[in-house]
Amino acid sequence: MRRPLPLGNASLTLASSTPRLNLRRLTSSPGVRSSVPSALFSTGLAGYYHHRQCFPSATKARHNSLGPSPMLQPSQCRLTSTTSTPPPLPSSSSSPLAPPKKRSHLLTLAQNTAAALGVTVTVLGIGIVGFFLYDASTYSEENSLVDINVSKLALSPRTGGSKNLPIAEVYIDDNDCEEMKQRRDKPHLVILGTGWGSVAILKDLNPEDYHVTVVSPRNYFLFTPMLPSATVGTLEVRSLVESVRRILARIHGHYLCAKAEDVEFADKLVEVSQQGTDGKEVRFYVPYDKLVIAVGSVTNPHGVKGLENAHFLKDVNDARQIRKRILENVEMACLPTTSDEERRRLLSFVVSGGGPTGVEFAAELFDLLNEDLARYFPRLLRNQISVHLIQSRSHILNTYDETVSKYAEDRFSRDQVNVMTNSRVKQVYKDKIVFTQKAEDNTIIEKELPMGFCLWSTGVSQNSLCQNIAAKLDCQSNRHALETDTHLRVIGTPLGEVYAIGDCSTVQNNIADKVITYLRHFAQESGKDPEKVQLNFQQWRKIAKGAKKNFPQAVSHLKRLDKLFAEFDKDNSGTLDFAELRELLNQIDSKLTSLPATAQRANQQGQYLARKFNKIARHPGNFGTKDDTIFTGDADSATYKAFEYHHLGSLAYLGNSAVFDFGSGWNVTGGLLAVYAWRGAYFAQNVSLRTKMLMAMDWTKRALFGRDLVTF
Repeated sequence: MRRPLPLGNASLTLASSTPRLNLRRLTSSPGVRSSVPSALFSTGLAGYYHHRQCFPSATKARHNSLGPSPMLQPSQCRLTSTTSTPPPLPSSSSSPLAPPKKRSHLLTLAQNTAAALGVTVTVLGIGIVGFFLYDASTYSEENSLVDINVSKLALSPRTGGSKNLPIAEVYIDDNDCEEMKQRRDKPHLVILGTGWGSVAILKDLNPEDYHVTVVSPRNYFLFTPMLPSATVGTLEVRSLVESVRRILARIHGHYLCAKAEDVEFADKLVEVSQQGTDGKEVRFYVPYDKLVIAVGSVTNPHGVKGLENAHFLKDVNDARQIRKRILENVEMACLPTTSDEERRRLLSFVVSGGGPTGVEFAAELFDLLNEDLARYFPRLLRNQISVHLIQSRSHILNTYDETVSKYAEDRFSRDQVNVMTNSRVKQVYKDKIVFTQKAEDNTIIEKELPMGFCLWSTGVSQNSLCQNIAAKLDCQSNRHALETDTHLRVIGTPLGEVYAIGDCSTVQNNIADKVITYLRHFAQESGKDPEKVQLNFQQWRKIAKGAKKNFPQAVSHLKRLDKLFAEFDKDNSGTLDFAELRELLNQIDSKLTSLPATAQRANQQGQYLARKFNKIARHPGNFGTKDDTIFTGDADSATYKAFEYHHLGSLAYLGNSAVFDFGSGWNVTGGLLAVYAWRGAYFAQNVSLRTKMLMAMDWTKRALFGRDLVTF
């Protein structure tokens, strides 16, 4: 009888004379090794060795039961092919070394959750303990009273100037620390105002170069782009302001809570006023070596009567009054004694002005009425609330791309905000507003609109200080702002002493006047008739080079000098005479536009002046060339380049949507994603970590609890 021995896919048949099989001898027999291929043999024994390694006791017992076996001879075995399956391994349940059972997924999830919760609680606990430890370190019980040396001139200033007023040459905090002592003899830099331009100077100015004094009746910086959000409670007013003293601390500057009234350029004195403790007005002088006028502007009334019945949006107090008035109107509309007609009037909100401020306020107002008032006030009010926007131009946001303007109008139309274009307000009454509107056939129609609230947001105009300064300077002809050159110096004042930035100023791009004046002066010194001056192409290139340097906004219009030269060389003489040159430059002047009165421009101008002042302090000498004198002729302009404005784009909020206009036809419009991008852009521009955190907390509160509907 023959018994097959399983060897994988092959079997070894043994002769009947061999009752037992000893695998050790089989594997060690040279005859078997030579007759059985090693690969096949190892495959067949794989199961055996695996069984032996996993169950050594069972294998040993099996060998003992078989006992010794004689050596197999090659003739006693042969290899035959078979497909028999190896015998199954013993059940894992009967083995003492059986693998462990799989853990429950639910148990694993519970353990991981508990571990994560424990780590979170631990981290929060450490954070809370750390916060209280830090908070405890901020309290001090030490007596900080020390002796301070105060100059007699600080306590009793001398008088002088044309009005014989006290002159604040020394301040009571000039000796407070060593850093302030070192700055007493530095050039006095006086900054009027605490807006975007002023703060940009303070943030970029080298601390050790100037003795800095900020004069303003407002002791805080206001983040004006988000001011419409504060009128309806989306953001709190405190989240938009930062103390100017905190900003001044970096450069150890001084702050005077006073209002600038006038400037005496001959004596380098700024006249300021403030109410004394007895309620009477007190005036004094602040001396300067360099003066920066950054007092902003006021809303342009455009000669409209009755604006005392309208609200403005320029300051914190304006936002508070608007918020209070809106909620008072809504509460009055809920009273049972209010008639239906009166209720509709109280709930009629009118915005005059279709610029960014007016549009964003209308959008914020709609959000308040649609999201919060509809939830907590009678539903009838939502049906009777109306928002109207009056715009004198043919489109709202007329300074933006036409695509953006059209999107804004469509958005307001869907939100039932009544946009009335080609309309001009004639008079504002307490209970109505009278305006005219141009019809499609160009006829003028006068209309009346009952209203319970009116916001006036229609451009900017000069404040009293700028009007007083302009009246002293004959060359100031602009009625809306102080005119400056491209180095931001007020035209008509001593060069390098008085600068103006922000909404209170406008840059004068008068290339033609500058070049013609220079050529006249040059011709007269040479004994030539200015009208007979002939310029060849090389001379024209030299003039164009100076124009590009001193008028950066004209660079794009002076790219192809050869074409311009050939175009205005009417007689093909190869030269430009006086009349041809004047015509060429006048055409370039006509293409230059005024810079926008935005926070972006004021911020860039402030940064420019800070870099300019830093360089002047380090290098007070004249580093310019003779070419600089063609347009300016002073060391100030030779030390630093002219101001160049870079438009980074315009933003506007439209009520759960926002628009971005980057210029040159590039714009983005969208819904909530655009709103988050709009918030992120303004969040990044905030001046301090404190205001950023407060702004983020306000947005979170609005999302969780809604807007605050309480009036104070």
